[in-house]
Amino acid sequence: MKIREIKCAGLRGATPEGGWSNELRPEDCVHTLVAVHTDEGLVGLGSVFSNDQLVRAALAVLEPLYRGENALEPERVSEKLHQNTFWLGRGGSITHAISGIDIALWDLLGQAAGQPVGRLLGGRYRERVKPYASVLMQQPEPLADHLRAIKAKGFRAFKIGWGPFGRHNAKLDQAIVRAAREAVGPDSLVMVDAGGSDAFWSQGYKWALRTAEMLADHDVTWFEEPLRPDAMNDYIELRRRAPVPIAGGEVLTRRQSFQPWLQAGAFDIVQPDLTKVGGISEERRIAWMAQENGVRFIPHGWNTAVGLAADLQLASAFPDTDLVEYLTGSQFIDEIALGGWHLDGEGMLPIPVLPGLGLKVNPDALARFTGGARLID
Repeated sequence: MKIREIKCAGLRGATPEGGWSNELRPEDCVHTLVAVHTDEGLVGLGSVFSNDQLVRAALAVLEPLYRGENALEPERVSEKLHQNTFWLGRGGSITHAISGIDIALWDLLGQAAGQPVGRLLGGRYRERVKPYASVLMQQPEPLADHLRAIKAKGFRAFKIGWGPFGRHNAKLDQAIVRAAREAVGPDSLVMVDAGGSDAFWSQGYKWALRTAEMLADHDVTWFEEPLRPDAMNDYIELRRRAPVPIAGGEVLTRRQSFQPWLQAGAFDIVQPDLTKVGGISEERRIAWMAQENGVRFIPHGWNTAVGLAADLQLASAFPDTDLVEYLTGSQFIDEIALGGWHLDGEGMLPIPVLPGLGLKVNPDALARFTGGARLID
């Protein structure tokens, strides 16, 4: 089975707010879907955390390398793309585009084998996983109302992040976290994401340590991105002294970037994003590296229905990956998946058992968000 062509289409019209200082608009494109078409008619889907113009340009550069390649060898083909474009800059638009191609190739391999991707990754440790609702922070009262509404839908784990947190004063930070804990109750998980990768993040190590001590008082499960994404020495020291687990890594790409962080003990929880990092092939290697260094692997998942489907397959294949991120309120997640996603009575999300990623796409939603692009024939 050979790769015949690769198409891409950006998602627009319902881009959710990111909490960024330069806030996203609904018409902005930060997520792009790719479709790998084969000479035997099978199509695999992938997702890229990048603007479609950048993805389209990257595909043009990569085309001589992937056209005619074996569509059933995702890891080898993806590594070929990485190795032959190293000089263009590891970690940028080329790497992001390869991420989507790799996800789509795994989807194709699963379809051809008649197996879910998780089984092809070595086996399924679980058939369902707990999703945590990923929610932007607000002022305490509206945030509490929002969290109660999400809990009523069945969620039992919540991550609150970005927004005003760390951007005003410690009193407001504590009020936000207290309101969140009271809203979801003592039996739910609460995680806090400072959003230290935002432009010109101003908080440093001492703020992060004081804040971690406050979060421990509210039984917070982990403290995510409390520092600028390149402050490795501060992360190492914070992990040693903070009374709550420290999480990060969503902005890093490829396994080579993660290696020094994991070996130095910078994280309790590492969060690679497979739509940036190099796809399923690369994320699996990072997860293995995390295991070897005593670090928990929980994927970053602020992306699309395709990205969520891939995260679910990865979660099935790693024994300690018992949580996945679920971006609540995103039409790119809820509507692109045909029939949507449904939690069971214990707040767990079933992991698809259909071949490949196990995702059935809603063609009407796909057409609406891509401007009618013919991504899938």
